[in-house]
Amino acid sequence: MTHGRQPESEQYDFNEDTDWFTPVGTKTSVGLMDHPSFPAGALSITPADVLEVLGPDADDLLATANVDVDELIRLINAETTVMPPLVLPKEEEETPEALVAAVGGWKRRFLKGAVAAVLVSISGGGVTAMAMDKSVTVDIDGKAQTVHSFDSTVGEILQEEGIKVGEHDALSPSLNATVSDGGKITLDRGRLIKMSVDGQQREDWVRSVTVEEAAKQLGVNTEGAWFSAPGAQDVPLEGMNLEVKTLKTIKLYDGAKDVREVRTTAVTVDELMKNENLTLGPEDAVDAGLDVKITNGAEVHISRTGVTVMNATEPIAPPVEKTQDPNMMRGEQKVLDPGEAGEQIVTYRVTVKNGKEVSREKLGAKETKAPKPKKVVEGTKMPPDGAIWDKLAQCEAGGNWAINTGNGYYGGLQFNKSTWDAYGGSAFAAYPHQASREQQIAIATKVRDGRGGSYSAWPACSSKLGLP
Repeated sequence: MTHGRQPESEQYDFNEDTDWFTPVGTKTSVGLMDHPSFPAGALSITPADVLEVLGPDADDLLATANVDVDELIRLINAETTVMPPLVLPKEEEETPEALVAAVGGWKRRFLKGAVAAVLVSISGGGVTAMAMDKSVTVDIDGKAQTVHSFDSTVGEILQEEGIKVGEHDALSPSLNATVSDGGKITLDRGRLIKMSVDGQQREDWVRSVTVEEAAKQLGVNTEGAWFSAPGAQDVPLEGMNLEVKTLKTIKLYDGAKDVREVRTTAVTVDELMKNENLTLGPEDAVDAGLDVKITNGAEVHISRTGVTVMNATEPIAPPVEKTQDPNMMRGEQKVLDPGEAGEQIVTYRVTVKNGKEVSREKLGAKETKAPKPKKVVEGTKMPPDGAIWDKLAQCEAGGNWAINTGNGYYGGLQFNKSTWDAYGGSAFAAYPHQASREQQIAIATKVRDGRGGSYSAWPACSSKLGLP
């Protein structure tokens, strides 16, 4: 052992009579004097030391004992005292500053007991000592305990009780604040809570609160929310993982059903479907998919598509049997027998989406009643030319032989200028509508005969009138 240093594994008292450290518990009569092992003046008792030990009630305590600071220091140095153990810093931490701090703390612990002992002896009782022995309530996370201490500050009292204050703890008053008899120290331990809110991860420190209070502290709307742990449960000191699903109001459109307002804590559409006991058929689908996250006020649309096979009874139109009558004018028709519709059973594959039919596919048909044919007689006799051209003019121009609408076609038979000129119409007039009915018919006859007797130059109306 090197002179002036104690082993790291043991605690020793300093014995000035022997100029050495003696094991804890060895009683010796000493006064506090400097020693070569310690920084200069480290063990000297000053008035400031004594006033620090006595705390905010120093003046009252000294007055009660009828002694001043200097006299109290003299009495302390004259007393027989058991020194508290000195714990020096470890080798790697042994710096002048660390040594001064260690000796200073050692001296304060000695002075608290020494001052109390001297004041008791000179006050004739324990009143003064009791005044120094403060009763302080220490409330940790809502659990209060009463401690007795000669210490003056919050930090000293907590250190004496072995209570450490963490970085995320809330302490009131502060560590350097002075505490009087009957005072209270409140310590709320910080707890790390890792929270998933509707699938979004976040974490923060909270104080001594319940699970629900912690969520509120972190700005989560807890009304109607689902928690992975009971809301009234205390958040443990070591922290916790917590999942929260907030309450959301959404509108549900399920196929052809009436829209429904749903209050749910589901995070995704898939979870909503399960919570509402909804299933999808092979042709059903959810707009935007099942993995979409639900937010308050969202709309969820489920398309219901059903395919069914159905039979329908339908009429069969009667076939038309035509005969020709040369005595009837071409274009005339007479129904001899209207016939009668038959019946058939038709099989369809019908697709319905959200209550509305979107497609129908015919799979087959079975005749159940044969139709009776409709019998019609058609005339084949050609009318006189004049009558034919009048009918054509009626179809082409409403029977107005002088019509000119500006569409590039003129007169009752709607000649264009090039055809009119090509067949000699300019000999009658520059434009067809300026010529007479008879002149227009004369040119039209040339056009018809030039096409082998066909009225194909007027396709729509000739077809309508049954002209060749």
